[in-house]
Amino acid sequence: MPFLDWVVVIGYLAIVATIGFIASRRSDQGNAFFLAGRSIPPWAASFSVVATVLSAATFVGMPQQAYRGDLTYMVFKFAGLPALIVVGIFFLPTFYRSTHASIYGIIRDRYGPAAGAAAGVSFLIGRLLASGARLFMAAIAVSWVLFGSAEPGPLALTIAMVAIGTSLYAIAGGIRAIVWTDVMQAVVAALVGLVALFVLWKMIDRPMDEVVAMLQAGGETGRDKLRMFDTSADPSKSFGVWSGLFGLPIFLVAAYAVDQDHVQRLLVCKSPRDGLRAGVLSNLIGWPIAFVFLAIGLLLWVESQVHGTVRVGADGDDRAVMIQFMLTELPMGIRGLMVAGLLAAAMSSLDSALNALAATTMNDLVQPWRRRLGHPPLDDRSTTRWSRLSMIGWAVLLSGVAIGLATWQAQSGKTLLEFALGVMTYAYAGLLGVFIIAMFTRRGSGRSIITALVAGALVILLTDRNVQSTLGIDTYVPGLALGWRLTLGAGLSAVIAAVPGSPKSPE
Repeated sequence: MPFLDWVVVIGYLAIVATIGFIASRRSDQGNAFFLAGRSIPPWAASFSVVATVLSAATFVGMPQQAYRGDLTYMVFKFAGLPALIVVGIFFLPTFYRSTHASIYGIIRDRYGPAAGAAAGVSFLIGRLLASGARLFMAAIAVSWVLFGSAEPGPLALTIAMVAIGTSLYAIAGGIRAIVWTDVMQAVVAALVGLVALFVLWKMIDRPMDEVVAMLQAGGETGRDKLRMFDTSADPSKSFGVWSGLFGLPIFLVAAYAVDQDHVQRLLVCKSPRDGLRAGVLSNLIGWPIAFVFLAIGLLLWVESQVHGTVRVGADGDDRAVMIQFMLTELPMGIRGLMVAGLLAAAMSSLDSALNALAATTMNDLVQPWRRRLGHPPLDDRSTTRWSRLSMIGWAVLLSGVAIGLATWQAQSGKTLLEFALGVMTYAYAGLLGVFIIAMFTRRGSGRSIITALVAGALVILLTDRNVQSTLGIDTYVPGLALGWRLTLGAGLSAVIAAVPGSPKSPE
C-alpha cells in the first residue's frame, strides 16, 4: 500500500491502543476483569455486540454472499430480534442472579463439577472453531492487502500477526477495554461500509432504474438478486423464510443464551433490563449495517457486468471480491480507511472471544479443579494473572485452528458466512438443550447432561452434508439448513438431559 494508506492504518491502530490503555487503568481484578463490575452503559454494550457480529465474516463474507446470491441473508438478521427478546426475558435474570463470571457455573451448581466442566469444555471447543473461522477470514483479507496473496505461507503469517496484535490490549484491560475499543471499531466498520458503497455507485455511473433492472434480471443465473424472502419449502435453504421463522430464531437464542462470548457482553450492564436493551439495540443497529455490506456485494456484481471486471479466481473462488475492490479501485487514504475497518472487524471479534475463553477456563475448569484437590480458591489478583496467561495460550491455539479451518472451508464449498455460522453449532446444540432442562425443569443428572452435550454435537456432525457424502448416505437423507440442524440437535439433547429426575429445583 502507498505511504498515505499506511499512515491511516497505523493512526487507527494507535487510537485503538490508546483507548485500550486508558480503559486498562481501572485495573479490574477477579470477576470484574470479565464483567467490568457491571458498570457499562447499555448503549456501549450494544455497540460492543455489533462490533463482534461485524467480524471479518461480515466485512468480507456479506459482499461475497450477495455477489454470489441475493439479499436473503437479511432474514437471519431479522430473526435476531425475537431471539434476543426471549433471551432477555427468560435467561438474563438467572444469569444476573448467578455469582459466576461464566454462565456454565449454573450447570455446575445444579448437576455437579463434572457436568459444569463438560459444559465449559463444550463451549471452549465450539468457540475455538468459530473464532478460528473468523480469524482466518480476517487473515484472508489482510494477507491480500499485505502480501498480495492468500497462499498458505502468507496466510499463516497474517493469522499470527492479527492474533498477537489483538491479544495485547485484550489481555491488558479485560472486558472493559474490549467494550470501549469495540465501540470505536463498530463505528469505523460501519463508516467504511458506507464509503465503499458510495465509491462503487460512482464507479458504476448508471441510473438507478437500470441498476435495479440488472439486479432483478440476475444475469446468467436469471435469479432476482434483490430477493429478500425465499418462500421455498426446501429445508436446505439456510436463509429461507421458513427457516427464518423457526430454525434461525432457535439458533440465535442459542447464540445469545449459551455462548459465553455473546452473553458476557449483555452481562456487563447494571441489570437484566439494561442487558435486554443492549441486545435489542445491537440487533436494530445491525440491520442497516448488514444491508450496507450486502449492497456492496450487489454493486460489485453490477460493476462486473457493466465494466467486465473480473474479481473471481480462475477456479471460481469469489472470497476475495471485496478485497480486490479495495486494493485496485479505491483512492489513497480511503483504501487505508478500508483496511483499518477490516482490522476493526478482525480485532473486535477476536478480543471478546479471548476474554470469554479465559473466563470459562478459570471459572469452570481451574477453580473447580483446585477445590477438588483441596486447594484454596485463587484470590482476585491471582485469578486475573492466570486469566491473562490463559488468554495467551488461547491466542496461540486460535492461530493454529484458523490455519486448519482455512483448508476445511475451501473444501466445504460454502460461503464464508454459512461456514462461520455453522461451525459453532457443534457446541450450541447440546448447550441449548442442557440449559433449557437446567433452568426450566426439575429433571436431569450429571451423567445425562454430559451425554446430552455429546449427542448434540454428534447430530450436527451427522447432518453435515460433507460428512453424509463421505458416509455415502447423502442420497437417502434430506439436506438440512443451519437452523434446522440446530433445532434437531438441541431437541434431542434436551430429551436426553431430561431422562432422569433431579432432586434439586431449577433456580
